[in-house]
Amino acid sequence: MLAEFALVFPQSPEALGRVLAEVLEDASNELTGIARLMLQRAHLHWIDLDLQMKWCDERIEVHALSDERASKAAALQGIGPIGASALVASVGDFKQFDNARQFGAWLGLVPSQNSTGGKAKLGRITKRGDDYLRTLLIQGAKSAVMTASKRSERISQWLVQLKERVGWHKAVVALAHKNARILWAVLTRDGRFDPNHVPEAPAPHCALSQRPAL
Repeated sequence: MLAEFALVFPQSPEALGRVLAEVLEDASNELTGIARLMLQRAHLHWIDLDLQMKWCDERIEVHALSDERASKAAALQGIGPIGASALVASVGDFKQFDNARQFGAWLGLVPSQNSTGGKAKLGRITKRGDDYLRTLLIQGAKSAVMTASKRSERISQWLVQLKERVGWHKAVVALAHKNARILWAVLTRDGRFDPNHVPEAPAPHCALSQRPAL
């Protein structure tokens, strides 16, 4: 609408927010009286919505800090207060899933499998399950991947290497899937997330010990 009055700005909320007040106060531009009044009301509505959203974000953050399970979830790289609160509230009892992979499949973060010629090939994630929870995990993972190079703990270094090897998008999905599996483990085993955790290697299988004595 502003472009129709020869007022053109970058198309982003941040850019428009920086100039809108000045545009409304500038009597020398080409805005008509009714257009100026309409934009003033829209601007006030925008400010009011921002304040309401800020209040909601603050309440969610307080809940994430006070609720033990949400606090554990929010400790993961790529899961903030909103994601943590939504996951805990929506899933309820994480023990309803037999294992971490089952939980990841419920969220639609497990790769689909295609079998041809006796060989199984992994495809894109299935995208089944709760779209909102999956989106929160993906968006949070994007933020974590973007800032991984600024952190030194084990999981961030893994992200940096993974991004270089398979690309940005696959690294984001991989982290979202990993976070879902870690979250299931943390909330079903009464543990805490450790970004420097090293999984225990399985004990080597000794074939000789299985042989009957001669």
